[in-house]
Amino acid sequence: MQIWQADFYRRPLRDEAVKPLWELLICDAARSFEFSAFCSQSQANSTWLASQLQQQIKIHKKPDRLQVFRPQSLSLIEAAGKVLGIKVEATRRTPALKLLLQSRAKEYPIMPNYTGETYSAIALESPPPLPLPENLWGDSWRFASLPAGDIEDAFKGRPLPILEMPESLLPLNLGLSSTVAVPGVVIDGGRQSMPLARWLQDAKPFALNYIAGAPDGLILEAGLADRFVVATFADDEVKAAAEIYQQRKQLSKGLHFLLVQPDDSGMTYTGFWLLNFNT
Repeated sequence: MQIWQADFYRRPLRDEAVKPLWELLICDAARSFEFSAFCSQSQANSTWLASQLQQQIKIHKKPDRLQVFRPQSLSLIEAAGKVLGIKVEATRRTPALKLLLQSRAKEYPIMPNYTGETYSAIALESPPPLPLPENLWGDSWRFASLPAGDIEDAFKGRPLPILEMPESLLPLNLGLSSTVAVPGVVIDGGRQSMPLARWLQDAKPFALNYIAGAPDGLILEAGLADRFVVATFADDEVKAAAEIYQQRKQLSKGLHFLLVQPDDSGMTYTGFWLLNFNT
């Protein structure tokens, strides 16, 4: 399958009329194909996008899918994709594109039309987190960890209703030693186990982050820019476990997991997701 990753947004640059310049960036997962084109803000529409994409399709094979991580780019690229018959996927997992964006950001300051404004190439706005729907709350939850070398054997091939283990996030592909402790969160959902897992699947989990505060919280990053409060806590023991969880994420190159199961018997699992905020 041919997949392109695309971004279309304004950059810290101005045109001759001192209006923001927008840039279209496209690449494939291996970055063997890269393309860049600028347009003025007045031209930043789906018609211009479709024209640029069509030109690249004439040179390269038409992609089966366009992946987009930036919410502000999504509707324009979807409209252009519809014209060209290309499926558009909203996903934060566009590592090649993010590396390209960070590389491009280093070039802007030497351009004559650089504005000097604060610019972060891949940062997304973080809205306040929303509570999980009350009807989905499980019976209990806890922090956990698994040796990196055991993760595939533990879940691949088992009859899980929902299993998300992208190849790019497998411990071996991240270069992790088999003994590295990969941290995670386990939710015992009880009767809500399947509804919760289905809701999570629709939400597209991306990362689970511990946020210190009053109280402390566990925040689910999902979709392109959605955030949800999975749990809050003030207990010192839970806080200590949360700090270990964050430390282990640093040692596992950001890799962590979310497991939903009916209970803690270890006999049945409902959903398992490998997560990584760094991709």
